Amino acid sequence: MMNFKKYSPGYYLPPETTYDWVKKERIEKAPQWCSVDLRDGNQSLVIPMSFDQKLKFYKLLLQIGFKEIEVGFPAASETEYDFLRALIEQDLIPKDVTVQVLTQCREHIIRKTFEAVKGAPSAIVHFYNSVSVAQREQVFRKSKDEIKKIATDGAELVKKLAAEYDGNFRFEYSPESFTGAEPEYSLEVCNAVLDILEPGPDNNVIINLPVTVEMSLPHIYASQIEYMSKNLKYREYVTLSLHPHNDRGTGVADTELALLAGADRVEGTLFGNGERTGNVDIITLAMNMYSHGVDPKLDFSDMPEIAKVYETCTGMRVHERTPYAGALVFAAFSGSHQDAIAKGMKWREEKNLEQWTTPYIPIDPTDINRTYDADVIRVNSQSGKGGIGYLLEHTYGYNLPPKMREHFSYICKGISDHEHRELKPDEILEIFRRNYFRIVEPVCIQKMQFSEHPDGVDADILFDYNGSEIRISSKGNGSIDAVSNALKSLTGDSYTLEVYTEHSLMNQASQSEAIAYIGIRTPSGELCWGAGYHTDIIRASAYALVSAYNNSKK
Repeated sequence: MMNFKKYSPGYYLPPETTYDWVKKERIEKAPQWCSVDLRDGNQSLVIPMSFDQKLKFYKLLLQIGFKEIEVGFPAASETEYDFLRALIEQDLIPKDVTVQVLTQCREHIIRKTFEAVKGAPSAIVHFYNSVSVAQREQVFRKSKDEIKKIATDGAELVKKLAAEYDGNFRFEYSPESFTGAEPEYSLEVCNAVLDILEPGPDNNVIINLPVTVEMSLPHIYASQIEYMSKNLKYREYVTLSLHPHNDRGTGVADTELALLAGADRVEGTLFGNGERTGNVDIITLAMNMYSHGVDPKLDFSDMPEIAKVYETCTGMRVHERTPYAGALVFAAFSGSHQDAIAKGMKWREEKNLEQWTTPYIPIDPTDINRTYDADVIRVNSQSGKGGIGYLLEHTYGYNLPPKMREHFSYICKGISDHEHRELKPDEILEIFRRNYFRIVEPVCIQKMQFSEHPDGVDADILFDYNGSEIRISSKGNGSIDAVSNALKSLTGDSYTLEVYTEHSLMNQASQSEAIAYIGIRTPSGELCWGAGYHTDIIRASAYALVSAYNNSKK
C-alpha cells in the first residue's frame, strides 16, 4: 500500500479571502507575456541550447510577438553571458522589446549581472530569494527577519547599480517558493522591497509570485494572488506577475484563475517546457483566450512551424495530445464525432457563418495553419460514414450518396482493422477507385451508341462478356434504362436500379468530368454499388451501372 498519510498540504491560506474573482465570467484581455524559454526552459533540457539554437529560438519568440523575454542567468553560464552581450552589441533587441535577466539576491551575482546587461536599450533585472517555510527552516536555517533582509539587501544593491550602469532598467522581485510561504509574510517581504524600489509613474516595478512548486488546488493560488493584489503597496505602479509550474498538472488553471484574481502578467514557456513537469504553457493560455474571442496579442497562426523550430532547438517533442499544437488534437476517429463535424462544417457553409460553432472542434484549425482533411477527419477502424464521406467530398470532390458512403466506410474500416493502422487520404481515394470505378469483370462496355425517338431511346452496345464480344440492341425510356435493359438481356440476370446520383467534377486538366453513382438491388436483397466518370454524363452513368453489376457478381 502507498503511504498517503505521510503527506499533508504544504500551502497557507491568506488571512482574509473575498473570492471576488469567482464572480468573473472570463479573462477579458491578454496579460503582459514574458517568455522564459531561454532561461527556465533552457536549464531544464538534458542538453541546453547552443548559442545558435538560442538565437534561433529568440528570433522565433520575436516573430510570435513577445515583448518581454527572459534571455538567461548571465552570471551562471558563459554561454548565457555571451548570448546577452551579443544581443546588446549586435543591436538584436527591437525598440519595443525588453530583455530580462535573472539573478539571486547575492552581491557578486548581482554585480556580474549588471556587467552583462550594461548598455541594454531596455532590460528587466529580476532578482529573487526563497521565502517558504521549508526553505527557511531546512535550507537557510534563518528567521523571517533574516530572510527578509536578504530581499531588501538585494533591492538596495540593484537600485544602486542601476544608477551606476549605462542602460534602461526596470526591476522585478520574486519571493521564490511563494506557494509554500504564509501569504502575509510574503506580503511583508514584497512591501519591504517596494519601499526601497519606490514604484511611481516613471518606475513600474514587477512583483512576481511564482508557483515554484504546485501545492494546492488552483482556487487556493487565486485566493493568495487576490490577497496580494489588494494589499501590495504602490499597487497602481506595480505589475503583479505570475510564474506557475505544473507539478500537479494544473498550471494553466492556476494561471487563468490568478488572472481573474488580479494578476497583470504571466511568465511561461512554449509548450510548457521547464523543470520537473514544466512551466505553464503560454500557447495553451493564449489559445484558450483566443477561443473565447479575446486577442491574446501573440501570433500562433503557423503552429506547425513553431512546433518544428521548438523541437529543432530544444530536442524536445510536442506530444500528439498537446492542446492546439499536437498532431492529433483536431483528429476525429470516432464515427459519430466525424458525422457531427461533417454536418457542422456543412451548416457553416449553408448559413455562411463567421462565428465558429462546429461540434467537437473548439477553434478553426485553419487559424493556426492546420487543415481539415489531414488534421480533422482521420480514418481508422473506428471511423464512420460521415467522416469518410466528408473527406472524399472536401478533399477530392466526390459526393457519394448516403447509403454508398456507409458501404464504403465498412470497406475502409475493414482494411484499417485488418492492417491495424490509420488510412491516409490518398489511400482512401485509391480504395474508393479500386472498389467502384471501372470494374470490368465479367462485363465491360466496348462501344455504345444511342438514338432518341419520341417513345424513348434505342441503344446499340458492344459488350465484352467473359472474354467474348457480344453486341446487344435494346430500348428504354432513357439512356440508362436502355443500357440496363441491354445488360439484363446479355446476362439473363435481374436487379432493380435503386439509387442514381451524379455531379460534375473539375479534373487535373481543368476539364469538367461527370461523376455518376449507381446502386442496384439484387434479387437476394443486396445493394451493390458502382461509380463512373467521363466528360459525357451518359457514358459515366453506363460505366457506373456496369461496375455496380460486376460488384454484385463478386
